[in-house]
Amino acid sequence: MSPTYRLPISKALEIALTIVFAFILVRVINVLEDYFYLKYDLNKENNLKERKIRTQLQFVRKFIVSLIILITVAIILLSFESMRKIGAGLLTGVGIGGIIIGFAAQKSLGNLLAGFQIAFTQPIRIDDVLIAEGEWGKVEEITLTYVVVNIWDQRRLILPITYFIEKPFQNWTRVSADLLGTVFLYLDYTIPIEPMRQELTRLLNANPLWDKRVNVVQVTDSTKDGNIEVRFLMSASNSSRAFDLRCYVREAMIAFIQNNYPDSLPKKRFELRDRFEGS
Repeated sequence: MSPTYRLPISKALEIALTIVFAFILVRVINVLEDYFYLKYDLNKENNLKERKIRTQLQFVRKFIVSLIILITVAIILLSFESMRKIGAGLLTGVGIGGIIIGFAAQKSLGNLLAGFQIAFTQPIRIDDVLIAEGEWGKVEEITLTYVVVNIWDQRRLILPITYFIEKPFQNWTRVSADLLGTVFLYLDYTIPIEPMRQELTRLLNANPLWDKRVNVVQVTDSTKDGNIEVRFLMSASNSSRAFDLRCYVREAMIAFIQNNYPDSLPKKRFELRDRFEGS
């Protein structure tokens, strides 16, 4: 083969092999990720360990893939003699350039470091139930720069990853998926409490959403309007079940009170005084 064509073909093959090798590495990483996803299934009832591992895997995979792509591009560029000469010529300005790049990339580096912190200290994990920015939802995706929260009505809340380092938020599944659910009813002072305790026990025993841990009825407050605050406390194995159980208990207890103690529903009390002139 003519030397005129040998060098370009050799260079093209070298670049192609570099790209193919990088592609194989990325595919191997994806296969390993799929293997661990099958091993640590999120559909388990108590999936705390699975959520921990998946959160770390997702972040590490994205970081390694990004690193492979950057190294591949760098190897390809440095394989050209002209690129090496340009790089040598730019070395004299590397000090000033480094400062400029440092300022420009400050936010990105902050996001990257926040991502590492979240992946390994895990204030949030994949499938965690959160309340952030006043919205209730589950962590759907954690990227190098942002977090996707799947809100209960199927909207998506996109937050920068630094949000979960810098701002307060509620994590309902930080320790376990088990939750306590509460229902508050405001009733008249004449309502008997013991029949409501018995009715709550009957409702919970008949509902498979209850995990049989907590079943409590308490009068927790009295209001200025002349009513009492009754709290019904129950437990469930996860947040979705707890929400459905709360709605069920609220509806059933209101119906129970309407049917059996209608006079104990909230009332407005007024005091009327007759005034007679000249008396």
